[in-house]
Amino acid sequence: MKNRKNWNYEATVTEIEAIVNRIESGELELAAVFDEFAVATKYLQQCQDFLQQRQQQMDLLIENLANEPQSARSSDSDNIEDF
Repeated sequence: MKNRKNWNYEATVTEIEAIVNRIESGELELAAVFDEFAVATKYLQQCQDFLQQRQQQMDLLIENLANEPQSARSSDSDNIEDF
């Protein structure tokens, strides 16, 4: 991902969709189709990496929650209700 701080999953998916539309339009020359396809595959890899990282984070959070004693979870939920 170019600049991770400014990278956006939804914007990247939108750009992939735009690339697919340009390819499907049939108006691109063959060389441009290959260039666009290469960019789309790069973006798809970025999205896949992003989703895998987020899945790992979610798995870790779920694992930590499952390993947390019930009394600690009750205490935490009591604090949430104070908001």
